[in-house]
Order: sequence, then C-alpha cells, then structure tokens
Amino acid sequence: MKGHLKVAERERKLARPGGKFFITRAQVMEPADVSRALVRMAHEIIEHNHGVGNLVIVGLQTGGVPLATKLRAHLEAISHSLVPLGTLDVAFYRDDYGIRPVLPEEVTMIPCELTQKTVILVDDVLFTGRTVRAALDALADHGRARCVQLAVMVDRGHRELPIKPDYVGKNLPTRRDEMVDVSEEGVAIGELVDK
Repeated sequence: MKGHLKVAERERKLARPGGKFFITRAQVMEPADVSRALVRMAHEIIEHNHGVGNLVIVGLQTGGVPLATKLRAHLEAISHSLVPLGTLDVAFYRDDYGIRPVLPEEVTMIPCELTQKTVILVDDVLFTGRTVRAALDALADHGRARCVQLAVMVDRGHRELPIKPDYVGKNLPTRRDEMVDVSEEGVAIGELVDK
C-alpha cells in the first residue's frame, strides 16, 4: 500500500490545476522486477549491438529519463565502458500539438553528434506509438543516426502507427481507457479520475 501512496503523491505533484489524478488498481511489477528487466534489456542491447562502442542512450522526457539513466548504468557495469546519455523532449514534435495540453518544456540534451551512432531511445510506456514517431522527428534535428532502436519498460498495445520496440521489460495488454504508471515504485495499472 505504501507504494500506491507514493505513486498518488507523485501524481498529485504532477497534476495540473483542473487536471486528473492516477488511481492505482493493481501493482504489476515491483521495483525488483523493473531492475531485473533493465539488466536483461542491457544484456540484450549489448548482444544485439556487439558491445556498446557506438551507442548513445536517449531518454524521452519525462518517463523515459530515469529508466535511461538506470539502463546506462547497467550497460556500463556490464561492458566496463562509458555510454553517452541524453534526454529528449518531444512535446512540440507531436502530431496532436494544439489538441492536447502541452506540459512545460523539459530539457533536451544530446551529448554528442548522432551521425553514424546507434541511438537507443528509452521510454517508460509504449502505447499508440505517436510519442516515438515524434521522437524520431526530433532526433533528425540532431543528426542522422546510423540506426535507432527502441527500449520500453511496458508495451501496452493499441498501436496506431507501425512502431515496434526492440527491447521490452514487460508486455502488458490493457484496455484503452486504463493507464499505466512506471516509477521507482514499479509498474502500476489504474485509471485517471477527476480531482
């Protein structure tokens, strides 16, 4: 129950005036489950890319950044090599810009030239695929990567675009009206309710 309260507290801090709150219905991954998934994903990334020599990890604001940071730490611990880490805000690249509210702009920081690099985009939840499409557009403004791969903690289905993750922590079929929350407390499924 303590984890549910922390999720609710975090959501209250993130809720905008007149916004909605996340109410947890079920905890589907504990913190240890998320950590194990990140270690597994790190091994898969190293195996698939024959090492980390040409990788750049880019976390999508805001949910992907903490996961990208942890994934990078696992990659460096396994490979004993440094891996560049960046962040990317895609709010103004979205195709629903002007239709849905835009949260305050977050930091975009790309640590190096992306040309001829393999970029691992990291996000918390893959849903329709529209955020990833926006991220691909945003990345193009920072150079022409040799390859872009996608790592997500949760793939919840309901794709509206032909986008598929390369590395997945957990496949979690959901209803369209359900919400998935990924945090330090693990992964919870629930719904948004009015204040």
